[in-house]
Amino acid sequence: MDPFLARALSALEEMEGKPVQAGVRALPLEALVPQAQPRKRFEGLEALAESIREKGVLQPLLVRPLGDGKYAIVAGERRYRAAKMAGLEEVPVRVLPLSEKEARLLALVENLQREDLNPYEETLGVLDLLSEDLGRTREEVVGLLHRMQNEKRGKATQSVLGSSEGRRVEEVFRALGRMTWESFVQARLPLLSLPEDLKGALEEGAIPYTAALELKRVRDEALRRKLLEEARAGLSLRELKARVREALKKEKTPKPWHREVAEKLARVDLEALPPERRVKVENLLAELRELLG
Repeated sequence: MDPFLARALSALEEMEGKPVQAGVRALPLEALVPQAQPRKRFEGLEALAESIREKGVLQPLLVRPLGDGKYAIVAGERRYRAAKMAGLEEVPVRVLPLSEKEARLLALVENLQREDLNPYEETLGVLDLLSEDLGRTREEVVGLLHRMQNEKRGKATQSVLGSSEGRRVEEVFRALGRMTWESFVQARLPLLSLPEDLKGALEEGAIPYTAALELKRVRDEALRRKLLEEARAGLSLRELKARVREALKKEKTPKPWHREVAEKLARVDLEALPPERRVKVENLLAELRELLG
């Protein structure tokens, strides 16, 4: 594991729950610059803003200097947004002399320690953390995890698990303490291929990721949208699984031949067919019309 990553995890554990203390300074909000991070939605901002109006910002933001009087927010963007809502002009910060990579690592680790990060955002956060630690792209990390899984199941003999990268992956998951790499591959990587409607519902926190994975199995888009609305309205996972099983049974049942032919005919563009085929199709259609009266 990256040595800084280990230090970052330790430092965040020590700072958790501590109030503003010595070594912290105040900076105007206009001097702070939010950075890209896993969390896309910030829940409960109004409640946090109200708390800040009453008690102030109890936990300092972590920032790094950018020059020209500007500071990048490394950790604490939710507090920054709530402070703006509360009408504050400045907030307490701890300035850290971090490199850009160290700042990204610390921001990822800080976000992954939050309980309100939804499963899809958490999945991307873990992949980005591994990407930074291993110096690989997100796609390469996904491939590495799948190779590790195949080797674990005896489907491959690539010795990925015993490699330095495999050991570092295991160390990162052990340090995060949220799940094993095996459970991450099995339960979280499938979220990357969710249809957009399910991905959006998951990001909104409207459905749990277990429901999203169930709904992903339904190919009929209209039926999936209907089941998604029911899941949003509070349909239990047990009931949803039963509905999905019924839907899959119907999908496996072959369509009556005449419906299948009718659907194919509806998609045919006669003008796009070669002249010989178009004449043949038109003749067959004429015969069919005559037979059906």
